[in-house]
This record gives sequence, structure tokens and C-alpha cells, in this order.
Amino acid sequence: MTTTGINKLDVSQTKEMILYAGEKIRENKPLLTKVDSAIGDGDHGIGMSVGFEKVEENLKDKEFTTINDIFKTTGMSMVQSMGGASGVIFGSMFLGGVKGLDPKSELDVPTISDIFSASLEAIKQRGKANLGDKTMIDALEPAVDGLKESASESATLLEALKKAEEKAAEGVENSKNYIAKFGRAKSLGDRALGNQDAGATSVWIIFKSMREWVEQLNK
Repeated sequence: MTTTGINKLDVSQTKEMILYAGEKIRENKPLLTKVDSAIGDGDHGIGMSVGFEKVEENLKDKEFTTINDIFKTTGMSMVQSMGGASGVIFGSMFLGGVKGLDPKSELDVPTISDIFSASLEAIKQRGKANLGDKTMIDALEPAVDGLKESASESATLLEALKKAEEKAAEGVENSKNYIAKFGRAKSLGDRALGNQDAGATSVWIIFKSMREWVEQLNK
């Protein structure tokens, strides 16, 4: 892998990247609603939009000194505004990764790998879901594997996020082949086959958005 390109973000850049991801989630509300309506309650897009609206409100005009505080604020905003299991799970995607983490003033590949690895474990412990259960884990776990690989290969941040995005996309596609173990889709049994999971789709959009934002910095 090449070693050119941006290898880390400062606190301000990290905040802007999360805000951009929130914008993209809100733009994709119709897609998320459509995906969730096929086998779920149809409210995933609304919930994610509400969550990231609160994230924007709590991040935009505030100054932060650590990456930890940005992730913590993002996660708490989602938990408090979304409600229900989805709020807790997606809140944990940001909160769980920085719990107990030493204060960080830069986001590099090893750090983002560590954060989302810890997030994955926190979500698994809280939600009891595993790969193949037709949940957001189906995209998050492959994305985390991609980040770990990138960290071991000394990849640039853009390369790492590209790999995470690609693996998350593969996970979304694979989720079509799984029978749901949780939520409303669980009652559908085989009828849920052929439909992708909405939570996994949101995870893919988040990684895709982070890649897009970092890619803009490299231009």
C-alpha cells in the first residue's frame, strides 16, 4: 500500500467528518425508510435522521479538545434523541468505542480501528447479535476487519476508510441472505430473505461518508 495522503485528522476535522456523515444519513432517509419498510417497522430512516439532527445540534457550534469527546457527544445525542433499541445500539457505535480510551487529539488509522473494534464488542454485548443475524453487525464487523487489516498494513486513512466502506457494502449485500434473529423481521422467517438490513445499510452509509470526507481533503 502507498503511504502518501492524509494519515490523521485533528479534533476539528474529526468533528466535521462526523457532521458530514450525519448530513448523508439524513439525505438517505428515503432509502433507509424504503429498506426498513420491506421487513421492519419502516421508521429506521426517521430515527437515524432525528439522531443525527441532534448530533449536529450538539456538535456544530462547540469546541472540543479530544476525539473522545466528539464520539461521546455523538453517541449520547443519538441515545437521547432516538430512543428505543436503535438509539442505544447506534449510540453505542460511537460511545462504546471511546469508553476507557486514553484522551486522543488525533484520529489516525490505529485509533479509528481501536475505536470501532471496541464499539463492535460493546454492541455485541448489549444487543447479543452476531454476524449473520441480519443486523447492523453484518456491516460493522466486516468494516472493523477492514480497519484492522489497514492498521496492520500501515495504510493511509483514506485507504483504510475505503476498505472499511467496501467491506461494509459487502456485508449489506450478504445480509440479504440471512434470516433475521431480531426485531419485526424475525417473525417473517424465510420471507425476509432477499432484503437487506436497514441498520447495516446505515453503517455502510456512515463509512462511505467518512471516506468521501477524507477523500475531499486529499484533493
